[in-house]
Amino acid sequence: MKKILVVEDEAHVVSFIKKGLTEEGFEVTVAFDGKSGLQMAMKNTFDIIVLDIMLPEMNGLEVCKAIREENPQVPILFLTALGTSENVVLGLENGADDYLVKPFKFIELVARIKTLIRRAEGKPLKKKERKIEENYIHTFGDLVLNDYTKKVTRSEEEISLTSTEFKLLFYFINNKNKVLSRTDILEAVWGVDYDLGTNVVDVYVNYLRKKIDTNPDQKLLHTVIGMGYVLKEA
Repeated sequence: MKKILVVEDEAHVVSFIKKGLTEEGFEVTVAFDGKSGLQMAMKNTFDIIVLDIMLPEMNGLEVCKAIREENPQVPILFLTALGTSENVVLGLENGADDYLVKPFKFIELVARIKTLIRRAEGKPLKKKERKIEENYIHTFGDLVLNDYTKKVTRSEEEISLTSTEFKLLFYFINNKNKVLSRTDILEAVWGVDYDLGTNVVDVYVNYLRKKIDTNPDQKLLHTVIGMGYVLKEA
């Protein structure tokens, strides 16, 4: 049975979500404020965390960031009434894997939860969610990405990536030597098919660079001024 932590302060929303997810076969734990939610996330193991942004004691962005510092792998889904592009980007920049705006359809919530859990477990997704690769091992120079175990190494040294960083690297390595625009990356990694007008792509590329390009003489991620980014050997 998959375990879900729901951090939400609206009692009627909690009741609706908990009832529905329990009927779907999930074990649901609830926290009604950010501080309690963070404590539960740190002390227990969950398959996914569903998190509101506007919370008492500690807001959801702070909670998400704190969780990510300790656990880069657990899927985090923001479920919030704050639905502007700026809020979406803030959520993603603070480590969330997905973002669903209230009011929402329960069937969509369940679909997104199941998708995020499958990704975290390394199981193949349905065709609509992601292209299934027969070979899970992807290499580029001394960089190795295993899409089954979700492990990444360079020069045989393991690199710890967040879920979003992993998806970003996966996209680059499957399009190696190809210049990718920010719009291409937004659509492939975040599922956003329009320019958000923010630097979320640049932020995450920078995060990724710091982890995979520690040797300045062997950089793989390059900026193509005015066009985007490319994964290629120096």
